[in-house]
Amino acid sequence: MKKAFALLLTLAMVLSLAACGGDSGTTTDDTGDGETATGSVYYLNFKPEADAQWQELAQLYTDETGVPVTVVTAASNTYEQTLTSEMAKDVPPTLFHVNGINGLLNWKDFCYDLTGSAVLGELTSDSYALTEGDATLAVAMAVESYGLIVNKTLLAEAGYSIEDIQSFEDLQAVAEDITARSSELGFAAFTSAGMDSSSDWRFQTHLANLPIYFEYEDKGITSTDAIEGTYLDNYKAIFDLYINNSTCDPTTLASMTGDDSRNEFLAGEAVFYQNGSWEYPNLVGEGLFSDDDLAMIPIYIGAGDEANQGLCTGTENYWAVNANAAPEDIQATLDFMYWCVTSETGTQAMCGGEGAMPSGGAGMGFVIPFSGNLESSNLFMKQNDEYTAAGKTPVRWDFTTIPSQTWKNELSSALTAYAAGTGDWDGVVSAFVDNWASEYALLGA
Repeated sequence: MKKAFALLLTLAMVLSLAACGGDSGTTTDDTGDGETATGSVYYLNFKPEADAQWQELAQLYTDETGVPVTVVTAASNTYEQTLTSEMAKDVPPTLFHVNGINGLLNWKDFCYDLTGSAVLGELTSDSYALTEGDATLAVAMAVESYGLIVNKTLLAEAGYSIEDIQSFEDLQAVAEDITARSSELGFAAFTSAGMDSSSDWRFQTHLANLPIYFEYEDKGITSTDAIEGTYLDNYKAIFDLYINNSTCDPTTLASMTGDDSRNEFLAGEAVFYQNGSWEYPNLVGEGLFSDDDLAMIPIYIGAGDEANQGLCTGTENYWAVNANAAPEDIQATLDFMYWCVTSETGTQAMCGGEGAMPSGGAGMGFVIPFSGNLESSNLFMKQNDEYTAAGKTPVRWDFTTIPSQTWKNELSSALTAYAAGTGDWDGVVSAFVDNWASEYALLGA
C-alpha cells in the first residue's frame, strides 16, 4: 500500500508528508520481548491548543528512534468530521481519539484491543479504560479540570476576593456589581461567550455538563436516553449571567471566537473566563500572568450542594489505535504511546508547564493517568487537588454521554439565537431535551 498521507493541508504539505511517510523506522516491541518492528505513526490530535507540543514531541521521537511520526491536528470542534474523512483515506490515522462511551460506539470496530500492551500496563486505574467484553479499546490520555478562571488582581480592584464567591448567588452579586461600575473600573465581569465554532464548545458541551450532571445525581444514574432538563432554568441563569455581564453585546456572540475570549482575559478586560486547565500554558509566562494572578473556581449554577462543589474534573480524550492499520504501524504506534507516558522527554512534555519542552516552550500541563505522571506544575490542576483535599466533590464529566455532535451543534444554534434575540429559551429547551431523545434513538438504530 502506498504510504501517502492525504491530509487536510496545502498541496505542498501533502507532498512533504507523503515523502516522509514513505520512510520506515525501527521500533522496539512495547510488550518488552526484545523484538523489533518497522512502521510509522500518524496521530490525529484532538487538542488544537497542544499542537505545537505534539509536533515537537513527534520530531524528537523520530530523531531518537528513526520512526516517522506525523501529527495532524483537527480544527476546534471538527474532530469527528475530520476523523471520518481521514479514516476513509488510503493511509488513515494509526492513533486517534474517541470521546467517551458514546464516541466509542461510532469507532469500536476500528479500535485495536490494547489488552497485554505495555502502555495499558502503565494505566493507574481500570476506570481510565474503555472496554467491551474482555477487550480494552481505548485509554484516557489526560485528566483535566475546568471552571471559571479568575483574574484575582481585577477581582481585588473591584473590592472582592475568591472567598467572597461560594455560590451562584455570590457570583451573580459580584458580576452584576462589576457591570454596574464597569465604566469606573475599566473592565467587565466575563469575557465574551463566543459562539463561533472555536469557542461554542465551552457552552454547548462544558457548561451544558452542569445541568446534565445534577440531573444524573438526582436520579442516581450515569447516562440516559431521555434527559428531562430538570436544571435548565439553572442553565439559563448562568448563561444569562455570562452574556449580560460581558465584554460585548449578546447580539455579537455568533462571530466571537475562542481567541477573542482568551485575548480579552489576557488584556485585563474581564475578571472571569470560563475555560480549563489546558489553557494554563497560554496564560502564564513572560509578559503574561503569574500563578499569583490567577485562580480557578467552580461554575456555580444554583444547584446541588454548592458549599461542597469542586471543579469539573474528568476526561473525554481517549487514545485508540487503528486496528485496520498495518501490523508494523500498530506496533510503532503502541511504542510511541508507551514512550510518551514513560520517557523523561515524553512525560515532561505532557505533564510540565513553563519551559518543560526541550525547545524551552511550555509543556501541555496534563495530569496523565499513567504511572509516569509527574507532579503537576499546572496551577489549575493543583487547585483541583486542593478542592478535593478540602472535601469538595468534583463535578463529573457527564457530557461524554451527550448523544452526538449534531446535538451539540443544534444546541449551539439555539443558544446563539437566544442571545441575539432572534430565538427564545423554549428553543434552547427543545434543542436540549427533544434532540437528546431523537439523537439517542439514532444511536440505537
